[in-house]
Amino acid sequence: MNRPLKKPETSPSPEEENASLKVRIAELQHQLDWFKRQLFGSKSERFIPDPGAAQQDDLFAAPEDKETPEKSTKVAGHTRLSSRKKRGDEVNDKGLRFDKDVPRQIIDIKAPELQGERADDYEIIDYKETTRLAQQPGSYIILTYRRPVVRHKKDQSLTTAPAPDNVLEGCYADVSLLSGLMVDKAVYHLPLYRQHQRMEDSGIRVSRGTLTNWMQKAADLLEPIYKTQRAHILKSTVLAMDEVPIKAGRKARGKMRNTYYWPMYGEEDEVAFTWSQGRKKEHAINELRDFTGSLLTDGYAAYEATVAALNTEETRIIHAVCWAHSRRTFEKALKMEPEAAEQALAFIARLYQVEKHIRTENKSDDPAKHLDQEQILAYRRDYSEPVVKEFFDWVYQQRQRPDLLPSNPLSKALLYVHNRVNALKVFLSNPNMPIDTNHLERALRVIPMGRKNYLFCWSELGAKQLGIIQSLMVTCRLQGVNPYNYLVDVLQRISTHPATEIDQLTPRLWKKQFKGKILTSDINNNT
Repeated sequence: MNRPLKKPETSPSPEEENASLKVRIAELQHQLDWFKRQLFGSKSERFIPDPGAAQQDDLFAAPEDKETPEKSTKVAGHTRLSSRKKRGDEVNDKGLRFDKDVPRQIIDIKAPELQGERADDYEIIDYKETTRLAQQPGSYIILTYRRPVVRHKKDQSLTTAPAPDNVLEGCYADVSLLSGLMVDKAVYHLPLYRQHQRMEDSGIRVSRGTLTNWMQKAADLLEPIYKTQRAHILKSTVLAMDEVPIKAGRKARGKMRNTYYWPMYGEEDEVAFTWSQGRKKEHAINELRDFTGSLLTDGYAAYEATVAALNTEETRIIHAVCWAHSRRTFEKALKMEPEAAEQALAFIARLYQVEKHIRTENKSDDPAKHLDQEQILAYRRDYSEPVVKEFFDWVYQQRQRPDLLPSNPLSKALLYVHNRVNALKVFLSNPNMPIDTNHLERALRVIPMGRKNYLFCWSELGAKQLGIIQSLMVTCRLQGVNPYNYLVDVLQRISTHPATEIDQLTPRLWKKQFKGKILTSDINNNT
């Protein structure tokens, strides 16, 4: 039986092989350039278009018959203060400035003229002060409550005044120390083992396990406030959400589990760091089950699936996608496709120019210049909507190019925005919708900063409790509240505060409710 001969495989021609190798070399060079930038280069995403190219391509032309936003902003001349020029609030000739709450210590220097035999020939008519900024290493103080034991002379009975109540019953840590531990860990990213070393250097011997136990119990006290704040965030009409990794818990011998925080940013500048064991959509679905409004995220597919799972006839969530993440995809294509990538970045820069004008008007000292929601919507419709239409027309034209391979970074960027057209246009119909999630990324930066210091959370419970603390600390910063003063107050107030009014202890309401009535530690009352 004769078998049919196999058709010999045709090897690629030298020209085809050469072209394939060139494409592969370009891809590898792009990856190498990206890694070099991550290690040594600038992380800024700011794009400054070439003025000449902008004029040639007419990228910054305004819509016809419309009043254009100002192309240039007059900035008042900046003059660097010299060492001799003063602001007027200095306390010495070197320009040192500090608040009145900063503790001061007066050191009297004796005049030699008043020490000798002729001291009576001199008199003090004034004082000159030289002020210097000093620091005490690990400023810890032992508070000793000395209570008298009183004996009744007739009855011979003994009585003693009770010791003041403490935040943690039976604990010898003052509220000032508990607050300091949490602020140093969450705000200044100082791991507990470094705080433990600082205590030892100051002559205080406390085990690291004790410090961990104190922080856990203090976080448990703050959990009701965190839950109330999270519930208020979910009432927002516009909610931003993202995810950021944190190693927590033991996965195997010598390996930590990779878990995630899912921070949510509400429209009244509040943040809640929710924690999950993974990055799957189930966590987002559980967290957003009670939310109805507009959800602003990056392009992660889990969010689109979350919105699809939660949308029903009764409730509806509108999904919006961040333009900054879209811009980053084109920024990655600058090396391989500089001309097309710069065109895309210039389109997006025009949108940010419009948003900058809106922010400038609303921050003006003149209330008459502030834009209401209808004016913001009209302004975006006049100036942003034509740019968005032109941009997506350009995206369609670029995707027809036969020379673009799927592996090309520009192809990936074009596909990214093409698949999210509707979500990228949501800000045009919602005046409250930001154009990006940069405000949330600034808020969640505390997690990456913390990872560079304490690297991981030893347990999953510790990761949850750190999320509780960070939710309140970051919100304090957003609300202009001193995190340390806030913790010292609420840790003493939480046990007696009515449960039905727990929302008053969130930083947003606390700064108004207890202004001028802040509880302090005994360390402040006795200084």
